[in-house]
Amino acid sequence: MGSDDETSEQHSETYESTLPGVIGMFDNAISRIESVMLALGVMLMALNTIANVVSRGIGHTIFFSEELNSILIILITFAGIGYAARHGRHIRMSALYDALPPKTRKVLMIVITVITALTMFALCYFAIGYIGKVAKSGRILPAMQIPVYWIYLWVPVGFFITGVQYALTALKNVVQKDIYLSTHVLEGYEEDEIEI
Repeated sequence: MGSDDETSEQHSETYESTLPGVIGMFDNAISRIESVMLALGVMLMALNTIANVVSRGIGHTIFFSEELNSILIILITFAGIGYAARHGRHIRMSALYDALPPKTRKVLMIVITVITALTMFALCYFAIGYIGKVAKSGRILPAMQIPVYWIYLWVPVGFFITGVQYALTALKNVVQKDIYLSTHVLEGYEEDEIEI
């Protein structure tokens, strides 16, 4: 009972970076911005959807509702990948990994996080190129009349932040003796994860 209470208390507290100095302050700031964006995005999507259902019930419709939800889905998705990486909540397939000895798992975790960071930075680069092409096309959203490229601006930011999180996790695994899934979550399953 005590360990379950401690775990739920740890997950309900606000995020505090374990990284030193300016990097830790930057990590905390990004975490707070992501949390606010995710919370507002989900609430706005829910309110928009409910309002549209109610308005259809009285014979009208909100003409921009579908476009707004599309924008919010993109925002939530790409703010969420950085958030998941920061909190060690990304999907992992670990059947073979768990069978390995600790030293091998540590090396593999460093390799995995470095490759993932590089992949995220590459996707950020390609997303910027794609946004440039969309901006040149001059396309606008039909209902909201805003440039289409605006809705994709969070994509490279989300990839970049996620890449930074994985790079910091790789660094944490290099300098610490334990194995970390993120900069503050030790490896293990949910029941034995320890946040420090």
